Amino acid sequence: MPSRPDFRDTVRARSDRDPAFREALFQEAVSALLRGEVDDGRAGLRAYINATIGFEALSKALGRPEKSLLRMFGPSGNRTAGNLLGVIRVLQTETGVHLEVRAVAAE
Repeated sequence: MPSRPDFRDTVRARSDRDPAFREALFQEAVSALLRGEVDDGRAGLRAYINATIGFEALSKALGRPEKSLLRMFGPSGNRTAGNLLGVIRVLQTETGVHLEVRAVAAE
């Protein structure tokens, strides 16, 4: 039975060849956080980090230990607003994908 590609590798390959997918991945992760879906947002950001700059480069850009960042995006990690916003800032700078937040009236 042939081995299946790793999910992370599949997402990274799609992200490399499809800028719209990469942007949508980041947008959906942050949108989930804004909706209060913290676990989904965390998982989406982890996937986006792995598909783009990786945790090693994020660690260097933030000046924080890589292990600390990996724990932060784990199931019981400390995801304070300050930590998340710092990560989002670096991701926007490093990947060139910039998010814009707009208020819309509820339907």
